Amino acid sequence: MNASDKQAFAALITDALAFYRQALTPFAIGVWWQACERFDIEQVSKALSAHAMDPERGHFPPMPADLVRVLAGTQTDRALVAWGVVHRSMQAEGAYRSAVFAEPAIHAAIDDMGGWQRLCRSSIEELPFTQKRFCDTYRAYVARGCREWSPVLLGEHDATNAATGHGARTNPALIGDKARCELVMKGPDERALALLADPGFAAIASGLPA
Repeated sequence: MNASDKQAFAALITDALAFYRQALTPFAIGVWWQACERFDIEQVSKALSAHAMDPERGHFPPMPADLVRVLAGTQTDRALVAWGVVHRSMQAEGAYRSAVFAEPAIHAAIDDMGGWQRLCRSSIEELPFTQKRFCDTYRAYVARGCREWSPVLLGEHDATNAATGHGARTNPALIGDKARCELVMKGPDERALALLADPGFAAIASGLPA
């Protein structure tokens, strides 16, 4: 979330605690904000609803730690799903063909790790460390909001052509929902950022949770 979400967030937490007949002080709202700021407001809303319907914990008012535990676990699950998509694509496409994923944070994480070609050439022995580094980096980009990424993860053929000035870029492999891939290829313009951040649009991403 960002500063513009503070008012809606405060109203959300106030309503949720009113369900348990509890009032919130400004200090308490500040603590809630610090705990949940790194998550999307839609994620917080879903976590509050899930807590209220939990047969074991739902009888008691939620605490910030309750939501952080749930939401951090959700981000871990999402990172592992993203890694699964990337790993399958590494095997299917390889280092020679360029790739576009339906998730900008995947591009940003792969860029940080040295690019698509280097990732695809990770040895079997390196894979456990590669997976951990990818998941940690991906979660960081998801948590703070991904606003910069390479529109296309260049494979060796396209990288060589670009370096020598020979030929146009080949068609990259589009991995996941094609509409989202096309937005990712446009780069981080305002329309792409808005649509990729919208949970309704994100829900059609193939293989990745919204």
